[in-house]
Amino acid sequence: MKTQIVTLILSSITLLSNAQTDSTKANLFNKLSVKTYGVVNYYNYDWDTDKDKRNAVDLERYNMYLYYKFNDKISLKTEFEFEHGGTGSTMEFDKFEEFGEFETETEAGGEVLIEQLNIEFKVTPWFNIRAGRLKLYLGVASKLDLTPDYFTGFRSLMENTILPLGWYETGIEIFGDFGKNKKWSYKAYVVNGLSSTGFSSGNWIKRGHQKKFEMANAENLALAGRIDYNLKNKGWIGFSGYYGDSNGNRPKKDIKNAKGHVSTLDFHVNINKGPIKFRAMALYGHLQNSDIISKANLNLSNNLNEKRTPVASDVIGYYGEIGYDILSLTKSKTSQLLIFGRYDFYDTMFKVEDGIFKNPRWERQVITFGFNYLPIPNIILKTHYSIRQLGLVKNNLEKTLLIGLGYTFKTAKKK
Repeated sequence: MKTQIVTLILSSITLLSNAQTDSTKANLFNKLSVKTYGVVNYYNYDWDTDKDKRNAVDLERYNMYLYYKFNDKISLKTEFEFEHGGTGSTMEFDKFEEFGEFETETEAGGEVLIEQLNIEFKVTPWFNIRAGRLKLYLGVASKLDLTPDYFTGFRSLMENTILPLGWYETGIEIFGDFGKNKKWSYKAYVVNGLSSTGFSSGNWIKRGHQKKFEMANAENLALAGRIDYNLKNKGWIGFSGYYGDSNGNRPKKDIKNAKGHVSTLDFHVNINKGPIKFRAMALYGHLQNSDIISKANLNLSNNLNEKRTPVASDVIGYYGEIGYDILSLTKSKTSQLLIFGRYDFYDTMFKVEDGIFKNPRWERQVITFGFNYLPIPNIILKTHYSIRQLGLVKNNLEKTLLIGLGYTFKTAKKK
């Protein structure tokens, strides 16, 4: 099915081209550009917490971006994503949060997700507008999302556990660069908010990203923003944050007299200095009336396939990673061999309201190390070994070996 959809997209472009005269055909492709990347991973598990956990392979994602430039001021951006081979629903066995039940998660969009569809209006270098379905550029992973951009087979466990990893919402974005030599960049969003039905002990607000239904509720809107100081070699250092109510977007109006504002603030840094790459992020989050939300979630329908576990009022997390290109010592101009290490810490039950059990197992730390080999800049072979400790108890370890393969390519983007 996914192959048929990709073929349909490309065939549509070809048919449109064939219907044009030679001059308009050349004009069409001069305005069109494409970017794509894909990742496939193998996982070998050795978990104290789950001795029966099986090794697995995963076609994690295939993404294709299509850009079309209408004129010098207006352009279109679309993103199509196939996750885990492109199936529209996934099932996993969660023995810790749902008492050993199977859970099925169905994502709107069927075989393929249309993650982005927006139109950009260029006004000035310091003030531009984008409207439609947008990507929220919060933290580190949102900006370093192509396969060669991040060291491990998947993004930081801290960031990936607490926040939606691919965080897309519908709304308006204002963005631009300012200051001497455009040293500063900013983004500001007004978008639809989260639904507190998806909040949980292990993942805080991550599952509150509305993906289960054909349409997302927008009774509650949210504000988000980012500001960065731009460094050399595409580096940056800055802050980003999010603020919005989540109770009004629940499928049923089962919380009527209490707000559920979510607020997050993070500090992030990305430094590229010759063969050395360094990234770090620290995050703090707060949820209003988490006790009321926890109580309401206990009564959710089984059909929603939600965790229904208590949610914390406050979470905390941070990580740092560093990599070094060994082949830089040989003055290789095409290949890279990066060795890296990373440390994550995150506690999704950092603070709780009265009457909620502060489960110590959700205080986690992870040590990860491995290497990336890029024979050419567009192809990457990854391997890493991670040791995750739950509840900071030594014999409660989850050890994972990952081997992954990824690629990326793009046509020249029309300026």
